[in-house]
Amino acid sequence: MSTTTAPLRMPTLMGRRERRAERRRLKRLDALSAQLAELFSIRTLLVQAADIVGDGWVQGAWFTVSTPQGGRAITGFDLRMARTQEVTGACLVGSVVQAAGGPGTERSQRVQRTLDLTWHALRDDAERPVRWCPGPEVRMMQVLDLTHWNDEPGRTQDEVVGLLVAAQHTTTVQSDLCRAEQARLGATDASPRVQSAM
Repeated sequence: MSTTTAPLRMPTLMGRRERRAERRRLKRLDALSAQLAELFSIRTLLVQAADIVGDGWVQGAWFTVSTPQGGRAITGFDLRMARTQEVTGACLVGSVVQAAGGPGTERSQRVQRTLDLTWHALRDDAERPVRWCPGPEVRMMQVLDLTHWNDEPGRTQDEVVGLLVAAQHTTTVQSDLCRAEQARLGATDASPRVQSAM
């Protein structure tokens, strides 16, 4: 009986430059993993927002609530009513806020990034990376743009639901971009180097 063995490749020590490059690579892989988890959370929120708009949509207000006197439109002035009354409808932006837990969540990162992605789905190419952290002024202008789009005369409930569905598709495209970058970064991991001597 004969045995064939492959020559043993001895691992080599990494120099300072290689260690630094490896740390950067691992940090980027961690960031991509976190982004994939966030995109999954955003997609879930968008599905819920589409259901909220599908059940009841409003223009010119954030929400409609049920009161003993009937339905009432809620604007920024009386948002507290959306905390105590049953929400029966929402605008585009309001649906994302309501899906995240209602008024009080509008400044959360999850809501802000969901609105960033929704604006991207409305105004940009889904294949391009989303700009996740625009400055406060830019983010405010994007939210105003979404609000004006929702309130345009002739806008329909189906179009708003359609935008939320398109944003869900954008999360899939962005996830694919992350996975492709992970694969590229992971491919460089095949080198037989080690960080320290055994």
